[in-house]
Amino acid sequence: MPLQLSGKVAVVTGASRGVGKGVALELGAAGATVYLTGRTVSPGPLPGTITETAAEVTALGGLGIPVRCDHHDDDQVAALFAQVEAEQGQLDILVNNVFSAPDLAAWLHRSFWELPLGAWDQVLGIGLRSHYVACVYAAPLLFKAQQPGVVVNISSSGAVSYGHNVVYGVGKRHWTR
Repeated sequence: MPLQLSGKVAVVTGASRGVGKGVALELGAAGATVYLTGRTVSPGPLPGTITETAAEVTALGGLGIPVRCDHHDDDQVAALFAQVEAEQGQLDILVNNVFSAPDLAAWLHRSFWELPLGAWDQVLGIGLRSHYVACVYAAPLLFKAQQPGVVVNISSSGAVSYGHNVVYGVGKRHWTR
């Protein structure tokens, strides 16, 4: 039985663990070539690396390609999509999942006026802004595809109801209808 996404190319941002990893694995199981981005390339305090996830994507029937990318660095994001274009010539699926708030645990359930002003930049800069930047660089490739490409922006329940703190909610709310 042919795989549904055989010949399709996807980029999944933030694919080291969690939802991004799950999406990448499912795309791989459907036969897609999946570029997995993240900063984690070697084991550390949190489980999961893009290299491990890429190997799992390949084992499931797709082709996993890990690309270390700090989505806070626009040049690295541009290089990612230049690599996809050079190696594949197209992009069919972009899954914006990357989100980084290393200090979030300390900020949970605190009033916004108790948070450092840098919380805004950290949560919205890597979560919200990086989704936009990835779309900017992905759009020309998505339009090159034989069929129109698709962009999926991962959010959370924090988009529709209060969760964690105001900054988190604002960062997630932007992507809802």
